[in-house]
Amino acid sequence: MGKLALAAKITHVPSMYLSELDGPQKGFRQAAIDGHKEISRRCRELGVDTIIVFDTHWLVNASYHINCAAHWAGNYTSNELPHFISNMAFEYDGNPELGRLLAEECNAQGVETLAHDSTTLDPEYGTLVPMRYMNEDRHFKVISVSAMCTVHYLNDSARLGWAMRKVIEEQYDGTVAILASGSLSHRFAQNGQAPGFATKTWSPFLERLDHEVVRMWENAEWEDFCEMLPEYAVKGHGEGFMHDTAMLLGALGWSEYDQKVEVLTPYFGSSGTGQINAVFPVSPVSGDQVPAPQASVTKTFAPGSSRV
Repeated sequence: MGKLALAAKITHVPSMYLSELDGPQKGFRQAAIDGHKEISRRCRELGVDTIIVFDTHWLVNASYHINCAAHWAGNYTSNELPHFISNMAFEYDGNPELGRLLAEECNAQGVETLAHDSTTLDPEYGTLVPMRYMNEDRHFKVISVSAMCTVHYLNDSARLGWAMRKVIEEQYDGTVAILASGSLSHRFAQNGQAPGFATKTWSPFLERLDHEVVRMWENAEWEDFCEMLPEYAVKGHGEGFMHDTAMLLGALGWSEYDQKVEVLTPYFGSSGTGQINAVFPVSPVSGDQVPAPQASVTKTFAPGSSRV
């Protein structure tokens, strides 16, 4: 029925917002903004009606959650970085029908998920920042998915991504894009040192590790990357423990995925973290290699396919 038309791993650094404002940082994140605008252009060209964002700034301590309210509007100030994002206006429309279908299928596939279609909860800036540049005219409906998952298995996140693709292709009459909104390494600069790391990654080790990961993506080394993802999430300080990336790859078929990534905004450092905008071409897959659900069949903590 429906179609997953575009998938991407994207940055949401709050310095993109600062880049708009008069001051010493004006314009210095234009490349990242341009990457978002290019993704928006492609989505419009492909006929996308809804964008699903895996948001690594939405922290949850139980279950997976889908914010699919019909409408959001307000002024957002980041509780983490109020000196970066303060009183940023937003207004977007959600897709309650699709959100409910997504939750139903995730639960059917063994991943405990709740859809919130009647809520006062606004999206976090992992959703709001990219939508600012991709969806200023409210052309797309938006669904935000919790992806800073503190006690969740990466296998469950991969299975959630696959369940969402099944809904899009088999139950939804429309065209959808999915965005994994999060960095590569996410080790912020030590307090007091942040200004010196405005355009740098925190350490040579993390920068080299990130570059190797991007190289693997560009060469379609998905079997190797999926195997190393749990360890990379920990040792590479992956944002949100890399649950957004697991969700994205689950939707694409996990280690069965065979496409080479297209980098739109080359890797850059920001406040110590490693950032990128990259498109993951969607290809037909069976889903046979996507991990099975884990929490629903595990009575006690099982190390291995998790973040620790």
